[in-house]
Amino acid sequence: MMNINPYRLFYTFTKIEKMDSAFYLNEFRLAAGEIPKEKLDKDHLNLSIDTVLESVALKMYKSEWYGDAELPKEASGRIFFSIWVNEKTIEEGRIYYNIHALKLRELKRYKIASKDFAKNFRNEFLKHQKEWPNVSVNFGPLTLMEGWIELKNDFIQEDVYNLAQKFLKINSIIDKVLEKYKKQ
Repeated sequence: MMNINPYRLFYTFTKIEKMDSAFYLNEFRLAAGEIPKEKLDKDHLNLSIDTVLESVALKMYKSEWYGDAELPKEASGRIFFSIWVNEKTIEEGRIYYNIHALKLRELKRYKIASKDFAKNFRNEFLKHQKEWPNVSVNFGPLTLMEGWIELKNDFIQEDVYNLAQKFLKINSIIDKVLEKYKKQ
């Protein structure tokens, strides 16, 4: 059962015009707190919630998906799933999510051409695409997929949690595709 945020009643009846980072950080943290640690550990997934480029974001990633596993936040080569809001998305009334694959040539254990990786990922993802609302794979190789859901302030925790659960079901696709590019 989801915990109810003490500020929820206020925000349920208040339209938020400007980004209240503290509110969104709290909502994202509460949603993340509901994700079973055992599941994250089993899949070797890390989770972070932070303010990045003026957006509140939840990121899920594996150390193996980073060019420098010791410094995942600073690694330039990386693959990660993110859910985010910022002033623009709030004005649109949306929460966005995506999977990024940045500078894959910097992943030391793999020899990857970004376009090939994106194509192979998308071929696998197509089997699950209908489960993701408003999703598209029509991007360059850096954005493997991206979509959005309606921003409903009284359901942020639940919606962020549900998107994270969807990713937990498909994160193995990244591992499966990466395996094809592992250096011998």
